[in-house]
Amino acid sequence: QGRLVESGGGSVQAGGSLRLSCAASGFTEGNYCMRWFRQRPGEENEPIAAIDSDGSTSYANSVKGRFTISRDSAKTTLYLQMRTLKPDDTAMYYCAAGTCSYCDGGYCFGFSGFEGQGTQVTVSS
Repeated sequence: QGRLVESGGGSVQAGGSLRLSCAASGFTEGNYCMRWFRQRPGEENEPIAAIDSDGSTSYANSVKGRFTISRDSAKTTLYLQMRTLKPDDTAMYYCAAGTCSYCDGGYCFGFSGFEGQGTQVTVSS
């Protein structure tokens, strides 16, 4: 049973930076997709960044050029470096890991896996 725990959220002023981490455990399959998505109150989940099983990364247009997804070589920790944060980035941020066909635009097609409990990011103007 996979388990994911996010950390690193907080409050920051517009233009600032944060780095989110996601600790993964219990994944027996070595090659899996990992992704970040966010959710604002009353809105749908928004996929924002993904790294697929071969290490290819992709981003939603809303964060491209500002956010960077990465993971350690053991694939046990996923990161999201967020720069030039905007008030519109305020949301609960979640990581997810599992199998998928491929990822594009921050979305992983055919995804089946687990997600964490989320970490809140608040950006003030």
